[in-house]
Amino acid sequence: MTGHHARQRKARYLLGTLLAAIALHAGALDAGAAAPPHVLREVAQARLAGQGSFRWLGLKIYDARLWVGAEGYRAKAVAATPYALDLRYARSLSGLKIAEASQQQMHKLGLGTGAQRASWHERMEKIFPDVMEGTHLTGVHLPGQGARFYHDGKLLGDIADAQFATAFFAIWLDPATTAATLRTALLADAAPR
Repeated sequence: MTGHHARQRKARYLLGTLLAAIALHAGALDAGAAAPPHVLREVAQARLAGQGSFRWLGLKIYDARLWVGAEGYRAKAVAATPYALDLRYARSLSGLKIAEASQQQMHKLGLGTGAQRASWHERMEKIFPDVMEGTHLTGVHLPGQGARFYHDGKLLGDIADAQFATAFFAIWLDPATTAATLRTALLADAAPR
């Protein structure tokens, strides 16, 4: 029986190694993906740091990609780091729902005061459009200034509030995010180069 268990462990190890190699190879192929033009305008030398999907109750809501510059993404220096987060939606959602969900996640993370979150919610409701399958919404972190948003590469507008930008991007990038697996995927290659 010991020989049988050893063979099973070896087979599982080899299968795990093979799957990890396939995953790394697939990631490496996509790591060479070119940043969209609106991201290149905002983030110098933009490169794909990582990507993943967000699911809720088993339903895919969106695919996410994090674009960083040569400085990468450094949590301790986040206020000085430009980056862009692109979400490609897998289903239709109203802009009001997106704003509400964003505000709820900021609240769960304990970011901003109640008054700030209410103000941010109003601003997001004004800026976020309704989306459908295939729609891209891109948020750009503007260091020390706030956030800029794009809808399928077209400028939606800015929210000029650095505290809002910190809270908004924390939804995906804060260690306490409710989407820890997605965070790990987004930050896979986010170190400075």
